[in-house]
Amino acid sequence: MNYPSTRAEAVVDTLHGVKVADPYRWLEDEKSPEVQAWMKAQDAFTREYLSRFPGREALRQRFTELFYVESMSAPAVRGNRYFYVRTHKDKEKAVLYWREGEKGEERVLLDPNTWSADGTVSLGLWAPSWDGRKLAFSRKPNAADEAILHVLDVDSGKWSEVDVIEGAKYASPSWTPDNESFYYAWLPTDPSIPVAERPGYTELRLHRLGTDPRSDPLVHPRTGDPKTFLNGGVSRDGKYLFVYVTRGWNENDVWWKRVGEKDFRLLVKGEGAKYSVDVWEDGFYVLTDEGAPLQRVFKVSPERPERSAWKELVPEDPSASLQGVNIVGGHLALEYLKDATTRVRVVTLDGKPVRDVALPGVGAASNLYGLEDRDEAWFVFSSFSTPPQVYKTSVSTGHVELWARVELPIQPERYTVEQAFFRSKDGTRVPLFLVHRKDLKKDGNNPVLLYGYGGFNVSLLPSFRSSIYPWLDAGGVYAVANLRGGGEYGKEWHDSGRLHRKQNVFDDFHAAAEFLIREGYTRPGKLAISGGSNGGLLVGAAMTQRPELYGAVVCQVPLLDMVRYHLFGSGKTWIPEYGSAENPEDFQVLYAYSPYHHVRPGVRYPALLMMGSDHDDRVDPLHARKFVAAVQNTGQEAPTLLRIEANAGHGGADQVAKAIESSVDLYGFLFGVLGVRADIIASAASATWGR
Repeated sequence: MNYPSTRAEAVVDTLHGVKVADPYRWLEDEKSPEVQAWMKAQDAFTREYLSRFPGREALRQRFTELFYVESMSAPAVRGNRYFYVRTHKDKEKAVLYWREGEKGEERVLLDPNTWSADGTVSLGLWAPSWDGRKLAFSRKPNAADEAILHVLDVDSGKWSEVDVIEGAKYASPSWTPDNESFYYAWLPTDPSIPVAERPGYTELRLHRLGTDPRSDPLVHPRTGDPKTFLNGGVSRDGKYLFVYVTRGWNENDVWWKRVGEKDFRLLVKGEGAKYSVDVWEDGFYVLTDEGAPLQRVFKVSPERPERSAWKELVPEDPSASLQGVNIVGGHLALEYLKDATTRVRVVTLDGKPVRDVALPGVGAASNLYGLEDRDEAWFVFSSFSTPPQVYKTSVSTGHVELWARVELPIQPERYTVEQAFFRSKDGTRVPLFLVHRKDLKKDGNNPVLLYGYGGFNVSLLPSFRSSIYPWLDAGGVYAVANLRGGGEYGKEWHDSGRLHRKQNVFDDFHAAAEFLIREGYTRPGKLAISGGSNGGLLVGAAMTQRPELYGAVVCQVPLLDMVRYHLFGSGKTWIPEYGSAENPEDFQVLYAYSPYHHVRPGVRYPALLMMGSDHDDRVDPLHARKFVAAVQNTGQEAPTLLRIEANAGHGGADQVAKAIESSVDLYGFLFGVLGVRADIIASAASATWGR
């Protein structure tokens, strides 16, 4: 492998008495001309190398069929107006539409396909006012997190020239009932503020339409703590204002006041617990894991908000994890996970059971979407073999009907979905989903792609993923491991995979791989692993801890230098999840698994495809650069490649054409390094797609 050359420097820090080498620190400076040249050379080398893999044209044709589709989201109803997003077979980006009434004429409201010649400006969040006549929305250059907030008039489609708010990275507009103002989180764009310190500068502000945003009044000041997030909003009736100060993904404080009062008062201080509040008819409905790792719901009176007066409405279910609560149609809609599959229950506002929502199968469903005082509600359902379908339901009767569906060129009857359980290193029982063709033979010779995440209380559900179908059609197995660190089994499951217990996540992943090999699905040379962001840390650690167990690694927008991660991007907000190397005890744990620091010469590592984005303003791309440099300079034979997506943020580019090219490169790499022949890919295409 004749890689572009990468120099190493003798950079060594002494941290808590330990000498820590960092030979590629110079690659942290993305603005350096030398680093820019290095990135261009690496990306060009990778794209030329990937272009050699067989079967790419068949993959491109198949992804084109799977990705350019007609689909529709569940609607947001405001007044008598319905707002929803649609994708089209002939457009790169989804389009926001609205209707007057459910059956009214469809009208384009926002089409981001027209915003820039190169398609690099994206639509972020959008929030209609309660009467449906105004819309606040964000535009995101390069699909990054940074955003600019705008307001338009729905009837005319005209954008306001006054209501333009910069610093909307964390903004989530909360409209007042008079439809003339909204509360939002504002972040200064002052370049003198270090990027890693910016979260602590977030303020809650109030914007009144038609006024200069620079004069927006301060509602709640910044915390000054870069390890916190601050956000807030007003109740639908406009009576109550709430502010959340969140530390990590496990605890937050909730402050509130009646609108018009001067000072906020503390509702609850989260000491190892998190809380979210919905308000309806002068009742606060509080979802929390306080004293209940699988979560429960309380009702609180604003007249007696002290903790001792809270009334438990929905007790903790010992067999299922409560993921969320919505107030719809005068009821509470409760979203549960049981062994990583969804259940949705409806109870009264007093907590009395009404029914389970009739889901169309076993899979992943959203909670009910709707308004507190309207009977109609919607939910989205999908499974590994069922594309997302939107259903409409009546909260009062339970009637369910299909509202919008996606038609895709797949044959679900060809595939089977299994859920298995395996034991991790310490004996913990961990679930694993497996998807493959029904004619699979367990001869230990199948290519397997194992995906995981394992962090931040994120649950991996058995939801549809169209990109896996060329893999399945060519005889591959797709596996998803529900690792500790996620939220599948509530707070304790999350806690057992974070901070000083992070190694449990990697042990779970290794055990999943060993299960797949032991059960005859595959062998190490045919086993690929994939993960992004925190999941990129996962596969980086798997690769450096057990290189003999894996044949290929796809690592996307990752964290990999766990000694210095907190100094860049949004890193300080993740300290409650990982810890900080500035703390001696945390340092020992972080340094023990930090993938960048465990790349060793002479080790035979699996083939690596690193996939980054040039405008990732969440996880700094320095992690990918430094790790690739370290692995390349071990001199191993297997390819170590760095692919950089241009004009893309942490979630990649949002253009279909770019998603197709990215997927062709990803799966072409996997098929190539795992030895899947081009004729197998082509014959699978012909048999499955009728060509």
